[in-house]
Amino acid sequence: MTVRAILDSKGHEVMTIHPGTKVSAAVKLLSERRIGALLVMFDERLEGILSERDIVRLLGERGAAILDEPVRNAMTHKVVTCRSADTVAAIMEKMTDGKFRHLPVVEDGRVIGLISIGDVVKHRVMEYEREQEALRDYIKSA
Repeated sequence: MTVRAILDSKGHEVMTIHPGTKVSAAVKLLSERRIGALLVMFDERLEGILSERDIVRLLGERGAAILDEPVRNAMTHKVVTCRSADTVAAIMEKMTDGKFRHLPVVEDGRVIGLISIGDVVKHRVMEYEREQEALRDYIKSA
């Protein structure tokens, strides 16, 4: 299975935020949308990613003052990405090795989606269920 299959199933919608927006506005958006990360975009260019973990880490280090700072001060600047043709196994390894839960999907320099570890787990479970059903059908027909 590839990243493309996951995106085709879940959709290509990506929540983004401008690097100059206050972190407090990002927190509100994360909460309202019930999501774990926002892509930080400027002029359709991926500048960074802001996750719940980024915010919690900075709150612990610098306190509530971070909420009044711009997202660019809180985001992860070095963003690991994947392509739609990458396999689920490859992105699982990337996520595990990098200890992150969100992976932007980029094609020809453009962001076309965002994959979360939850998306990966959901599709792996569906894949296993299909295999089990196929095995049950095979056993019944034998």
